[in-house]
Amino acid sequence: MQRRDFLSSALALAAASTLPAARAEVVTGGQPWEPGKANVPALAAPRQGGLAYFTQAEFETAGALAERLIPADDLSISGKEAGCATFIDRQLAGDYGRGATLYRLGKFVKGTPEQGTQSPYTPAERWRKGLAAIDSHCQQAFKKSFVQLDGTQQDDLLRSMENGTLALGDDVETKELFEQILANVREGFLADPIYGGNKDMASWKMLGFPGARYDFRDLIGKKGQKLQIIPTSLIDNTL
Repeated sequence: MQRRDFLSSALALAAASTLPAARAEVVTGGQPWEPGKANVPALAAPRQGGLAYFTQAEFETAGALAERLIPADDLSISGKEAGCATFIDRQLAGDYGRGATLYRLGKFVKGTPEQGTQSPYTPAERWRKGLAAIDSHCQQAFKKSFVQLDGTQQDDLLRSMENGTLALGDDVETKELFEQILANVREGFLADPIYGGNKDMASWKMLGFPGARYDFRDLIGKKGQKLQIIPTSLIDNTL
């Protein structure tokens, strides 16, 4: 038996010995050797009208937030143009939005920043409550919605959210809401386009990230050369 075969069989035997016989099962999946046959993730199905969770007004506000957090420049398109609001809408309709992996049985006590968000609300609920609170504040302060404010006003509001000086109501932790919005917008800008954001792989092209490529065996011998790698999305593997 060759060394590689021996190591593989030994690892498989060790793994199998740790599984209860009654619960043993065959696990399949993963990136195949041939391109175009990847197992892609299940995605939340949009409702009629094209949205999976947001109302149209919420979607437009999320897009405006993304526009200010990641503005367009000479390097790339904006967060709104990249589809960050679509990405967030789909994520909030799925397990992430439902808080499927979060402990939510209480008791909820405000902790330190290192302990993360201490809240009974799911991410989807925090977004919905937060967007409503932002627009309510804007209506009271400016007689306009957030979307209708000019860029300077929107930036000032976001800065006050970031430093925690803006009060949006007793059940909305303003600074934590800002951090969640910022994180989700970043995720939408950088994630695989199959999830709805990063339109045309704009952020990957900007960064030079190759995307969902299986390996780089065809490039190993090109040391010191400019590779000009075209990014690959999981979408490409479904064609």
